[in-house]
Amino acid sequence: MRRRTLIGGAVGAGAAAGLGVGLAAGSDGSPDRRHRPRGFHGRTQPGVAEGTRSFVALAAFQVVAADRGELADTLRALTVEAARLVDGEGYDASDSRLPPRDTGVVEPAETRGTSVTVSVGASLFDDRYGLADRVPAELVEMPFLANDRLDPAWTHADLLVQVAADRPDLLHHALRQLARSTREGLALRWTLDGFARQDTAERAGRTDNRNLLGFKDGTANLAPRDTAEMNRFVWLDDDSDAGAEPAWTANGSYQVVRLIRLLVERWDRVALERQEQIIGRRKDSGAPLGGDDEADAPDFARDPDSTTTPADAHIRLARPRTKSTEHQRMLRKGFNFANGSDRAGMLDEGLAFVSYQRSLSTFLSVQERMKGELLEEYTLPFGGGFFFVLPGVRDGDDWLGRGLLEA
Repeated sequence: MRRRTLIGGAVGAGAAAGLGVGLAAGSDGSPDRRHRPRGFHGRTQPGVAEGTRSFVALAAFQVVAADRGELADTLRALTVEAARLVDGEGYDASDSRLPPRDTGVVEPAETRGTSVTVSVGASLFDDRYGLADRVPAELVEMPFLANDRLDPAWTHADLLVQVAADRPDLLHHALRQLARSTREGLALRWTLDGFARQDTAERAGRTDNRNLLGFKDGTANLAPRDTAEMNRFVWLDDDSDAGAEPAWTANGSYQVVRLIRLLVERWDRVALERQEQIIGRRKDSGAPLGGDDEADAPDFARDPDSTTTPADAHIRLARPRTKSTEHQRMLRKGFNFANGSDRAGMLDEGLAFVSYQRSLSTFLSVQERMKGELLEEYTLPFGGGFFFVLPGVRDGDDWLGRGLLEA
């Protein structure tokens, strides 16, 4: 499915699937999804094929570099700073008559294990930098989907940085360092930070994290540490994507970001039994309706009349578990956010749904199935975008986006 087809198919898609995928789609779990930090350098970027972190932030930027040379300089500077943060390296002593090169909020060594993931949006491939012929085949600006109330101030970007850490001070230190090192080439558009619960369960198919609707979030997800699954469903490669994608995209991935406000006051007035029917799982254990354990796989083929699981239940729409849909899997890395209250005195909180997949058609196919689902009554998507995660930085001579800019 190419760019034009993607746009046409997306317009009628269901909006709550961003939340829905975070609840239901994916494979049947992972034997060990706990976080294990990795170094900065590698075939792929850090922050994707890793376990859930406690704190996550998204920072969206507009590129203001004057030309491709300045853009390259900006990405080199971003690479250097990201590497320092991920690997926990400090700076040499600086002249006290000049501003310090570090915020001083944390010790440099404490940032080791922080993840920084950089991706680019479709708008970067306009006529500013001569990159129009290098755009990933499916990368488009995220269109309005059903039920969307997209706010331009919270939607799209030339470049997106995702930072994840285990303490909030590490998170905010990292964002300041990345922004200050790229100020000449990047202008901040929007930021959102939030939280999740690290998974400590080592048994397959189980998760500790819950979204703000109170249901487990991450059940039946892909296993980040399963290299075979990541290569099949998440990372692009040189062979299978040859000809369909620009060569520089190998070891990258399509990223979907959906900022979804949850209407929690309305949800909190819904009976427990009804909540479980809307989702298709037990709220306490995460087990599918008719099952006993979170890891139990629902057998919809044996429930053709939807006696056990309603036909419009979230998990049934998100993943019907049929031969024709089982290839539509993605890695979900969403997190909760809470931004106080609005002018009406309602809680302003929700889910930042983030997913990684080899093809945007995977995400949009799931969206289409979920068009008009009952969960839409309790969600309000207001921002985000479609992005492409740059390939990893292999060594000290490499830098983020080098393949794109030097191709």
